Amino acid sequence: METCNNIIWKIAVVIPCYNEKDHILDVINNIPGNVDHIFCIDDACPEQTGQYVKDNCQDPRVHVIQHSTNQGVGGAMITGYRASLEVSADIVLKIDGDGQMDPELIPRFINPIISGHSDYTKGNRFFDVEKISTMPKIRILGNAALSFMNKLSTGYWQLFDPNNGYTAIHANVLNLLPLNKIHKGYFFESDILFRLNIIRAVVTDIPMNSSYGNESSHLSIGKALFTFSLNHTKNFIKRLVYNYFLRDFSIGSIELVLGPIMILFGIIFGSIKWIESVQATVEATAGTVMLAALPVIVGLQLALSALSYDIDNAPRIPLHPLLDHETPFT
Repeated sequence: METCNNIIWKIAVVIPCYNEKDHILDVINNIPGNVDHIFCIDDACPEQTGQYVKDNCQDPRVHVIQHSTNQGVGGAMITGYRASLEVSADIVLKIDGDGQMDPELIPRFINPIISGHSDYTKGNRFFDVEKISTMPKIRILGNAALSFMNKLSTGYWQLFDPNNGYTAIHANVLNLLPLNKIHKGYFFESDILFRLNIIRAVVTDIPMNSSYGNESSHLSIGKALFTFSLNHTKNFIKRLVYNYFLRDFSIGSIELVLGPIMILFGIIFGSIKWIESVQATVEATAGTVMLAALPVIVGLQLALSALSYDIDNAPRIPLHPLLDHETPFT
């Protein structure tokens, strides 16, 4: 438990376990004593990591849940989230079982939530430029591409390193998420950010370092860039529809509609007139050129303005204090 301002916070940690037998006990042993529950989710692990934890770990905080079939890291986390809510945890953290995430950083992740400044925190391994040199180069390049796609699809333009698995979330906010709809594979972290933006939750990046040893990543960067791009495109379209046309209608909504229309009109009109001038071997008039160029220029300005509006529209008021019935009026 964590105590702050005479309020006791119950903390739960979820560890997805898939071929993590070599590291899982060290991860559990390093989890601070202020954590009340540790859920190890054995996602039909070939190494039977869950059974290994049962046989070798005496920590009374540890609960092992075993899947009969593999559901993916997202599926394991959803199981862990539900189990954490059942024990009335106030904050639920996710830590990978490969030993790359330092459990001693847990206070750093829960403090912004306890203080009421954030609803969800996530790690950012790119905060310290000096430490980036220790990271595999393919991960740096792949993460940069994935981070930009994530900014577009989630609306959290201030965040980086979206697939960082070190996270914490307030239970009140977790209860608002449609857990049955969240992606169950490696797209889980990005998809949950999209869902958090839809409910207007505040998300904060937490600087951290990772330790890269002889562990092998289960995620292929090349495959992720292709599959993630498709999922990000879907979420980007859904986010724009939800936030700018279904739940609200603002100047940003108008710019999102008019910008692409004017650009498309200018390109089509200009292409038609260019073809006609080539076929007639007659130069297009200045007026025709302006009729083609002006909509493109204005459309680009509207599109950039819509982008600026979207960046400024990131959630800023934490959600969970508003949902906490025990918070006194001031």
